[in-house]
Amino acid sequence: MKCSEFLTELTSYLDGVLDEKTKVELENHLSWCHNCYVVCDTTKKTIEIYRDSQLYELPEDLRGRLRSAIMTKCQQHKKRGPQSV
Repeated sequence: MKCSEFLTELTSYLDGVLDEKTKVELENHLSWCHNCYVVCDTTKKTIEIYRDSQLYELPEDLRGRLRSAIMTKCQQHKKRGPQSV
């Protein structure tokens, strides 16, 4: 398995939805590829931190500004077409 293939399958691996063959290939790759191991471990820890954190209620004025900024970007994106981000 190449690193690019590993990265493609990472979220499925962390979600536990890979078929057994792909899971074994991925775990074999992790056993010798330090870079992918670090990416996997860091992603796993980030998810754990996120899941353990409490929700933070945004102040109403900030929510309004954020909503407005998102809507503005969406409208700009629609005007330019799908190739612009």
